Amino acid sequence: MSTHSTDHPAQPLTGVRVIEICTTIAGPACGRLLADFGADVIKIEPPDGDPVRQMGSHVGEVSLYCASILRGKRSIVIDLKKPEGSRLAQALIETADVVLENNRPGVLERMGLGYEAMAQRNPGIVYVRISGYGQDGPYSQLPGYGAICEAFGGVRHMTGDPDRPPSRVALATTDYLTSVYAAFGLLAALRHRDRTGQGQVVDVALYETAFSQMEAIVPAHDKLGTVPMRQGPNLPSMAPNSLYPTREGGYVLIAANSNATFERLAHAMGQPELLADPRFATIRSRGQAANMQLLDSMVADWTGQQEGAAVESLLQQAGVPVSRVLTIADIFADPHYRARNMIASVAHPTLGRVSQIGVVPKLSASPGSIQHCGHELGADTESILAGELGLSRAEIDTLLGTGAVRSANSAST
Repeated sequence: MSTHSTDHPAQPLTGVRVIEICTTIAGPACGRLLADFGADVIKIEPPDGDPVRQMGSHVGEVSLYCASILRGKRSIVIDLKKPEGSRLAQALIETADVVLENNRPGVLERMGLGYEAMAQRNPGIVYVRISGYGQDGPYSQLPGYGAICEAFGGVRHMTGDPDRPPSRVALATTDYLTSVYAAFGLLAALRHRDRTGQGQVVDVALYETAFSQMEAIVPAHDKLGTVPMRQGPNLPSMAPNSLYPTREGGYVLIAANSNATFERLAHAMGQPELLADPRFATIRSRGQAANMQLLDSMVADWTGQQEGAAVESLLQQAGVPVSRVLTIADIFADPHYRARNMIASVAHPTLGRVSQIGVVPKLSASPGSIQHCGHELGADTESILAGELGLSRAEIDTLLGTGAVRSANSAST
């Protein structure tokens, strides 16, 4: 339902308006993904802003993370705890296709912004609701972040080395995967609305995202009673598939899972006799614990005598899946990332240009694009109030005076 105009060509989600009432990672990452493909994302922030504005590395007072995860969105500051603020949010939701929110269940309802209330005024509205434990169930009111839900969802038990405590997942993997599930659910709901005119709630729980990665473990526990343990860098019951040291002190990851790739690896190593050894003849035999340990040690002995780049080049030519373990500096220098536009240079109002991850996925006929870096807190408050809600200058000034809204202009004066 968006009539907001831009200077960019139409994209897959052009015309879809999203009201984002989210903080930190999973919700804002979903909003960023939608904005990359043309959705008009209006981010409602509290007077002190989304905490993500304080996260990550900064240049002066500028959050580099915020410049990326809030890109393509418009920022309006509304104090939803004030009655005037709640009424403004209701009016914006009436103009929208989607509400994207990650508050604890019941919070929006107490503000008069819940799905049931707003669906009476906008029957086609789709609510994407991200939470730790879902909208119902005995744990629905518990606070939950991605890290907590990885512990509850079984992921942390499987992460790290078997002789050490569970390890932290280095990146916000569960949050970002949740953002993709949320976007998928949203598009399915919009497809349903196209056919029926009916909106609905998309309920996305962080713990269920984490748990969904246990797909192979669930039936094995049900039928065999297995409770697998952390495997370090190894893929359980699969070899060779691990990190192997190189002469300069780095690592390569080799994944010769199938019989065909293992055959190519054995020849590349100059050890074709491994193919006749019954311990390594099949995927299942290579996956037995003792055989895995022996085979991994043999591969490690071979890689440890060579530079990582040489191992990578040789195995790539042989058709064996392999990669050196790259640092971010390596990535910036890698030609493939540049060729695929995965390191985008985006204009920033105070920093000149900022490098950000490119748009994923890539569509051949209607690709996404980065519209702009994340806006300053409240940068679009006044234009949204005037343009989307039709408020006069006097009405906007009154709202600014009551503290129901805030704009970047008023904050700087």
